[in-house]
Amino acid sequence: MNITHISAECYPIAKVGGLADVVGALPKYQNELGLKSSVIMPFYDNKFSKENEFVSICKSEVLLGVYDHKFEVLKLKKNILEFDVFFIDIPTLLFKDYVYSYEDTDRFLAFQIAALDWMLALEDKPNIIHCHDHHTGLVPFMLQESFKYTSLNKIPVITTIHNAQYQGWFAYNKLHLIPPFEMNNAGLLDWNGMINPLAAAIKCAWRVTTVSPSYMEELKIEANGLQDLLKQESQKCVGILNGIDIKVWNPETDVYIIENFSEKNVTLGRGKNKNWLCETFNLDKTKPLFAFIGRLVGEKGTDLLPEVFDTILKEKECNILLLGSGHNEVEEQLNALKEHHKGNYDAFIGYDEKLSHIIYAGADFLLMPSRVEPCGLNQMYSLRYGTIPIVRSTGGLKDTVIDIEDKNGFGICHNEVTVLQIEQAIKRGVSLYNNQERFKEIRKNIMKIDHSWDASAKEYIKLYNSIN
Repeated sequence: MNITHISAECYPIAKVGGLADVVGALPKYQNELGLKSSVIMPFYDNKFSKENEFVSICKSEVLLGVYDHKFEVLKLKKNILEFDVFFIDIPTLLFKDYVYSYEDTDRFLAFQIAALDWMLALEDKPNIIHCHDHHTGLVPFMLQESFKYTSLNKIPVITTIHNAQYQGWFAYNKLHLIPPFEMNNAGLLDWNGMINPLAAAIKCAWRVTTVSPSYMEELKIEANGLQDLLKQESQKCVGILNGIDIKVWNPETDVYIIENFSEKNVTLGRGKNKNWLCETFNLDKTKPLFAFIGRLVGEKGTDLLPEVFDTILKEKECNILLLGSGHNEVEEQLNALKEHHKGNYDAFIGYDEKLSHIIYAGADFLLMPSRVEPCGLNQMYSLRYGTIPIVRSTGGLKDTVIDIEDKNGFGICHNEVTVLQIEQAIKRGVSLYNNQERFKEIRKNIMKIDHSWDASAKEYIKLYNSIN
């Protein structure tokens, strides 16, 4: 079976969030299970494109309204990944030093049209087209409705929603940019008076998936305006939990961390990583280390963290280390705490891949007080490295973390995103840390939990077989 994934991100090529991790791992595991899985993505002006060589396999033009844009399909000269990646290079639109901007409609629409135009010329066409998020949301519509793609409209197409908060809305004055179709069917594009690519994908895709079972159910209640549509289309919707790439995220072989370890030498190995963090960020080695890694946005509950941290740190029972960036006001508040809590707190505003790995390998607890968390990968990374997750029970966090007070529990969960509940969860973490025997037992056990892509990849294959 030939599977083509279409995505704006793919690790290690271009990453903004968890979408990249999924698209960078799922094809690899699908190939190991006997499929022929590849990725089509934009060609960006980034570190990856500068450090690698590419060959052109197709040259053409993409018509966007009345304007022709030259494009090429590129492939890596040396195959350094475990799956094929095809790059759509549209220099006038896509070749930027960023993935997303505030003016992405033309960019990603041209990307989708060019990808389908190239597919028209392929002898070996895909058996399944698998689209990811709103940046590829018009592919299902164009395959179904645009006259030029009639020869492709028997190919089953799946849309995976990684985050329904972002839907790619744009006004009808850009309707003419979409390749011609029967105008009586324009309602398939519409949701609340706007062209909504994610809504169009939900309507036109053969199947719709989300990245965890609980998130699918939550979206039928609240999906930034699309909840009624998802309820209407529920017969073709399914939640499949994401996995993690256990080759990349492996404490025994991870080249980023200070000391490699397994559950057999977890205390020694994690101790060296924690010591490095404490020495680097001037933290107290004798206290439990709580960490946050991620975007500083409302979805993640990070607007509450400055108040939470200030209150908790006054009791001087723990250390807190934060790695992330986002809203300027939250960044400023988190930076301001450094002066007041020297020796127990620090924040690295920005993102650093190496540092994130060391934090997973050295922190005692990982904080994820999310308001919205479609799946969450951070809690799976933390479990793999023996860091106990403290999570708000929502979406994929609900599906992957069981509270220590429940049967077979191994994490700390809270139900609401409030200052009080986050503080109480951290205090529960301090109490668990002070019970070193139980703490070490849980830490060793969570490293054995299997969140690899193996099971999830098999679920996708079942889904593909059901429609192919």
